[in-house]
Amino acid sequence: MRKQGIILGLLLACFQFASAQFTLEGEFRPRTELFGNGQSKTALAGSTPWLQTSVRAAINASYKTETYTVYLGFQEVFLFGDRPQISPSGNGNFRVQEAWANIKLAETWSLKLGRQPLSYDDQRILGGLAWAQQARTHDVGVLKHKSKGGFGLDVGYSLNTFGDNIYDTAALFSYRELFFAHANKKLGKLNLSALYLNTVYQNGTDLKSRLYTLGVHAKYNIGAFGLASNIFFQNGDRVGGVAVKGANLLSLDATFKATEKTTLLAGLESISGKTATSAAFFPLYGTNHKFNGLMDRFYVGNHGNAGGLIDLNIGAKFKLPKGYSLTAKFHNFKEQSLTKESLGNELDLVVAKGFKGFKLVAGYSQFFEPSSVTGADSTQNWAWAMLIIKPKFLSGK
Repeated sequence: MRKQGIILGLLLACFQFASAQFTLEGEFRPRTELFGNGQSKTALAGSTPWLQTSVRAAINASYKTETYTVYLGFQEVFLFGDRPQISPSGNGNFRVQEAWANIKLAETWSLKLGRQPLSYDDQRILGGLAWAQQARTHDVGVLKHKSKGGFGLDVGYSLNTFGDNIYDTAALFSYRELFFAHANKKLGKLNLSALYLNTVYQNGTDLKSRLYTLGVHAKYNIGAFGLASNIFFQNGDRVGGVAVKGANLLSLDATFKATEKTTLLAGLESISGKTATSAAFFPLYGTNHKFNGLMDRFYVGNHGNAGGLIDLNIGAKFKLPKGYSLTAKFHNFKEQSLTKESLGNELDLVVAKGFKGFKLVAGYSQFFEPSSVTGADSTQNWAWAMLIIKPKFLSGK
């Protein structure tokens, strides 16, 4: 911790001399959650839920010149009670969350190199995973092009190895190599993107698996109506050489602004499951918490090679008096397989209130197990409350 304090002290000292060129911001985000009663998996009868408070504490600094931008982000994630009060050391979760430089190569070209989030479109395949206190970053170089006509192209590559040139991993949430290309173009009211993702996984010295993900994201708005769609396919091999042939994810989401204070929501997503010749589709490095219900029953560390999923959902967003907002959404889940077996229903409620300088957000979710599930607790729910403060210590001009 002494070295970490020295680093932060040096940064703060530098900012005192060049505050006009620096931006120094922070984040304090405690969140208390009810676990063990249905969040992420079925709670069995007789199980005992518990409360847990986690905190994201971060300090982020950027320095911008005419030819480059440097960004450094330091972060610690901790739980209330995860270390003794007089412990001489921390919990080991302090780290460099982001460290990158974006170098201007030409008028429309730049190179962004270092530890950084990859977040594109609706974050279905590549997302920053901001809900998780630790978030998600990649060690990657990204060549970026942005034309004056509104066409954007990002091409990135990452190679994860240690001293022996082996990155031994058996998890889809990690990789040895990653190559991607993302193109985006706005055509009037249509925003169209295409993504190609090539991922290499390694288990030991010999076994490598290569998975290809390709698809498009489209968003269209006209008047009070809005539509968004994803079409993605996967081929190749998952971790361990498991074959993937034509696995797919298809989605369509609609919004309708009924009044100034009410927006109606409706969506359908189909994710292909495991078959005799192919593993299931997996959303990889997206912000999976954003999709398929807030209780994270699907594709957040589970359901990775099961029978797929069909998520039919409806909901609404309301602007309430005194600065409050409420979002309500109901999900009906079924397997994507031919049997279309019911996987349950979920109701999600989120209320938020903005104050001067901070924000409070809270939520409650109820999961309704299908009749095929036996031994489940009679109530499957999850509740949480979160405080968000993002102070701006210094703001460069």
